[in-house]
Amino acid sequence: MSQYYDLGDRTLWNPSNGASRLFMSQVTVYQAEVGLPSGIGPMEADECQIDPIAFATFVDALLAWHSKTRHAVMATLSEGFVATVLALAEIANIEVSWQAAKRAESHYLKAASDPHPKEWTAALQQKSRELVRHMAP
Repeated sequence: MSQYYDLGDRTLWNPSNGASRLFMSQVTVYQAEVGLPSGIGPMEADECQIDPIAFATFVDALLAWHSKTRHAVMATLSEGFVATVLALAEIANIEVSWQAAKRAESHYLKAASDPHPKEWTAALQQKSRELVRHMAP
Protein backbone atom coordinates (compact mmCIF):
# COMPACT_ATOMS: atom_id res chain seq x y z
CA MET A 1 0.00 0.00 0.00
CA SER A 2 1.03 3.58 -0.56
CA GLN A 3 -0.29 7.08 -0.26
CA TYR A 4 -0.38 10.00 -2.66
CA TYR A 5 0.75 13.59 -2.13
CA ASP A 6 -0.83 15.56 -4.94
CA LEU A 7 -0.66 19.10 -6.25
CA GLY A 8 -3.85 19.42 -8.23
CA ASP A 9 -3.96 16.40 -10.51
CA ARG A 10 -0.17 15.84 -10.36
CA THR A 11 1.26 13.29 -7.93
CA LEU A 12 4.42 14.62 -6.30
CA TRP A 13 5.21 11.72 -4.02
CA ASN A 14 3.85 8.21 -3.51
CA PRO A 15 5.49 6.81 -0.35
CA SER A 16 4.68 3.65 1.54
CA ASN A 17 2.09 3.90 4.31
CA GLY A 18 4.81 3.71 6.96
CA ALA A 19 6.94 6.50 5.45
CA SER A 20 3.83 8.61 4.95
CA ARG A 21 2.63 8.06 8.52
CA LEU A 22 6.03 9.12 9.90
CA PHE A 23 6.16 12.14 7.59
CA MET A 24 2.65 13.30 8.50
CA SER A 25 3.44 12.97 12.21
CA GLN A 26 6.47 15.17 11.71
CA VAL A 27 4.43 17.67 9.69
CA THR A 28 2.27 18.16 12.79
CA VAL A 29 5.33 18.67 15.01
CA TYR A 30 7.00 21.21 12.71
CA GLN A 31 3.79 23.15 12.04
CA ALA A 32 3.74 23.79 15.78
CA GLU A 33 7.45 24.70 15.84
CA VAL A 34 7.22 27.29 13.06
CA GLY A 35 3.69 28.41 13.94
CA LEU A 36 2.33 28.01 10.42
CA PRO A 37 0.15 25.51 8.57
CA SER A 38 2.15 23.34 6.19
CA GLY A 39 -0.27 23.43 3.29
CA ILE A 40 -0.25 19.63 3.33
CA GLY A 41 -3.87 18.58 3.59
CA PRO A 42 -5.25 15.67 5.57
CA MET A 43 -4.71 12.15 4.28
CA GLU A 44 -8.09 10.88 3.10
CA ALA A 45 -8.53 7.63 1.19
CA ASP A 46 -4.72 7.44 0.79
CA GLU A 47 -4.54 10.87 -0.87
CA CYS A 48 -3.81 14.39 0.27
CA GLN A 49 -3.65 17.69 -1.56
CA ILE A 50 -0.86 20.20 -1.13
CA ASP A 51 -1.71 23.89 -1.26
CA PRO A 52 1.28 25.35 -3.13
CA ILE A 53 1.06 28.83 -1.60
CA ALA A 54 0.78 27.67 2.01
CA PHE A 55 3.41 24.98 1.41
CA ALA A 56 5.89 27.50 -0.05
CA THR A 57 5.43 29.74 2.99
CA PHE A 58 5.90 26.76 5.31
CA VAL A 59 9.04 25.57 3.50
CA ASP A 60 10.69 28.99 3.80
CA ALA A 61 9.70 29.31 7.47
CA LEU A 62 10.95 25.79 8.21
CA LEU A 63 14.29 26.46 6.54
CA ALA A 64 14.65 29.74 8.44
CA TRP A 65 13.80 27.96 11.72
CA HIS A 66 16.31 25.21 10.98
CA SER A 67 19.02 27.74 10.10
CA LYS A 68 18.67 29.40 13.50
CA THR A 69 18.88 26.12 15.41
CA ARG A 70 22.23 25.86 17.16
CA HIS A 71 21.24 22.99 19.44
CA ALA A 72 23.10 19.97 18.07
CA VAL A 73 20.37 17.43 18.86
CA MET A 74 17.54 19.61 17.50
CA ALA A 75 19.51 20.30 14.32
CA THR A 76 20.19 16.60 13.83
CA LEU A 77 16.61 15.56 14.57
CA SER A 78 15.16 18.12 12.17
CA GLU A 79 17.65 17.73 9.32
CA GLY A 80 15.98 14.71 7.73
CA PHE A 81 12.53 16.23 7.83
CA VAL A 82 13.78 19.55 6.45
CA ALA A 83 15.60 17.75 3.61
CA THR A 84 12.44 15.78 2.80
CA VAL A 85 10.30 18.93 2.71
CA LEU A 86 12.89 20.66 0.51
CA ALA A 87 12.85 17.70 -1.88
CA LEU A 88 9.06 17.77 -2.01
CA ALA A 89 9.22 21.51 -2.76
CA GLU A 90 11.67 20.86 -5.59
CA ILE A 91 9.43 18.18 -7.09
CA ALA A 92 6.54 20.67 -6.86
CA ASN A 93 8.65 23.33 -8.64
CA ILE A 94 8.42 25.62 -5.61
CA GLU A 95 11.31 28.02 -5.34
CA VAL A 96 12.95 27.93 -1.92
CA SER A 97 14.38 31.06 -0.33
CA TRP A 98 17.90 30.05 0.74
CA GLN A 99 19.10 33.62 1.39
CA ALA A 100 18.17 33.77 5.09
CA ALA A 101 19.70 30.35 5.72
CA LYS A 102 22.93 31.32 3.98
CA ARG A 103 23.10 34.60 5.94
CA ALA A 104 22.61 32.70 9.19
CA GLU A 105 25.31 30.21 8.19
CA SER A 106 27.69 33.02 7.23
CA HIS A 107 27.14 34.79 10.54
CA TYR A 108 27.65 31.53 12.41
CA LEU A 109 30.85 30.70 10.54
CA LYS A 110 32.28 34.14 11.38
CA ALA A 111 31.33 33.91 15.07
CA ALA A 112 31.94 30.20 15.69
CA SER A 113 34.48 29.19 18.28
CA ASP A 114 34.66 25.78 16.60
CA PRO A 115 37.77 25.80 14.37
CA HIS A 116 35.95 23.58 11.83
CA PRO A 117 32.30 24.71 11.77
CA LYS A 118 30.09 22.96 9.21
CA GLU A 119 28.79 24.63 6.10
CA TRP A 120 25.40 23.02 6.43
CA THR A 121 23.40 24.75 3.68
CA ALA A 122 25.33 23.04 0.86
CA ALA A 123 25.05 19.68 2.65
CA LEU A 124 21.30 20.16 3.14
CA GLN A 125 20.82 21.11 -0.51
CA GLN A 126 22.74 18.00 -1.58
CA LYS A 127 20.73 15.76 0.74
CA SER A 128 17.44 17.15 -0.57
CA ARG A 129 18.57 16.65 -4.19
CA GLU A 130 19.43 13.03 -3.42
CA LEU A 131 16.00 12.52 -1.88
CA VAL A 132 14.29 13.84 -5.03
CA ARG A 133 15.54 10.77 -6.89
CA HIS A 134 13.90 8.52 -4.28
CA MET A 135 10.68 10.49 -3.98
CA ALA A 136 9.75 11.47 -7.52
CA PRO A 137 6.97 9.25 -8.85
